[in-house]
Amino acid sequence: MINSNGELLTEQQAKLSIFNRGIAYGDALFETLKTLNGKILFWEDHYFRLMASMRILRMEIPMSFTPEFLESQILELLMHHNSNSNSFRVKLMVFRNQGGFYTPLTNDVSYFITAEPLEVDLYLFDNSDYRVELFKDFYVTPGLLSTLKTNNKVLNVLGSVYAKENQYENCLLLNTNKSIVEALNGNLFLVKDNVIKTPPLEDGCLNGIMRKQVLEIIKKIPDFECIEASISPFELQKADELFVTNVIQGIQPIKVYRKKNFTTDVSQSILAKLNMTVRLS
Repeated sequence: MINSNGELLTEQQAKLSIFNRGIAYGDALFETLKTLNGKILFWEDHYFRLMASMRILRMEIPMSFTPEFLESQILELLMHHNSNSNSFRVKLMVFRNQGGFYTPLTNDVSYFITAEPLEVDLYLFDNSDYRVELFKDFYVTPGLLSTLKTNNKVLNVLGSVYAKENQYENCLLLNTNKSIVEALNGNLFLVKDNVIKTPPLEDGCLNGIMRKQVLEIIKKIPDFECIEASISPFELQKADELFVTNVIQGIQPIKVYRKKNFTTDVSQSILAKLNMTVRLS
């Protein structure tokens, strides 16, 4: 089932116009959410990121778009989902209504919500040989627009194709200043001695919801200093650990970058604290 502007439809019934602005111009935003036992994890953070992003893109926010309303629309869809799963991956997309070319005829919006069952509930530690490489064909532009979850993800698509063709599990993206920005599907953290670094939003990384949760966890660990600072490619092979964060996987340790093998002790510890946060929420 799909929730299209509050109406529950089957996949066969749900249709998008070929003039949809999300398709024609990437004039759309989306939130990828994880639900567990009928609860949206980190919902408040997702909601306020969506509202802030809509304001930045000058979309008209409907009066009905309260956190309670959107939450009820998501949970209603899950109630009608033909699955016994306790956990779902949910995509909430908001797009400007069709009309116009680059200049829209209206700033009013529509939305749809989709859901897919997940095989696991809490976040699991992945100890596989997770290998990454730099993707250097194209670069992220530093700035506010790069921090938003818009439909313009062609760079991530091309990087994913490159990773698949070269048998990497992921790639790391650079910005035009040649600083490491993020992975294809999440934010990057680097551990060196007692310092944990992640790129700042000013470098163009996604304003990730899991990034925020992990930053809050790290700041409560007395043995580590947490900083938001640019990461150069030269720092990667000197690091003790690298890991990627997103709301679906939680924390994904990177095991291999070129000839460097990384440990996973810190990411395992943070993952345990993350799961504790999820259980208590």
